[in-house]
Amino acid sequence: MIASVAGTVLSTSPTAAVVEVGGVGLLVQCAPATLAGLTVGEPARLATTLVVRETELTLYGFADADEREVFETLQAAGGVGPKLAQAVLGVLAPDDVRRAVAEEDLAVLTKVPGIGRKGAQRIVLDLKDKLGPPSGGAAPRAGLGAAGSGRIMPAPRTSAEQVTDALVGLGYSAREAEEAVGVVAPADGPDGDVSALLRAALAVLRPR
Repeated sequence: MIASVAGTVLSTSPTAAVVEVGGVGLLVQCAPATLAGLTVGEPARLATTLVVRETELTLYGFADADEREVFETLQAAGGVGPKLAQAVLGVLAPDDVRRAVAEEDLAVLTKVPGIGRKGAQRIVLDLKDKLGPPSGGAAPRAGLGAAGSGRIMPAPRTSAEQVTDALVGLGYSAREAEEAVGVVAPADGPDGDVSALLRAALAVLRPR
């Protein structure tokens, strides 16, 4: 398995980033919160896992090993593949997933696009004894510096701008994204946590 990649970010899209490693550009599928912390032309380090299918090899990237572990464990639940597991981590932090499963909080799990009540029940049933308790730590949810310092790399844009781009990448219109961020951004501030702001904006959009 390719456990991690470290190199220069060549480009990003709503669903993936290209990271140059040893002269080779690797396409890494990432959740919006992780992509929001990557800057083109800057170094980044991502924990990764390689998903092998009959006709394709797909590399998925994460902010850290804990997020990768939850991604892999989620796929032990019936009906959950790599894309749905990544969608879960696009909405919920690793400890939020653990807490929702431990407390059988179906309402939290059904906030994820593609997971209905029955799917949430299946996740709780299949993963009850596999995810473990919340770690209690607030893991960073963005690309780490190539030196592995564990600090989120500085981004040239405000958190509100990064989250707006991430929401558009998830399929919302620019107007919807801007309105949702406008509701939650004042309490977050320009230097707020991108992941927390993204989840708050999604909470505003989902009930519509």
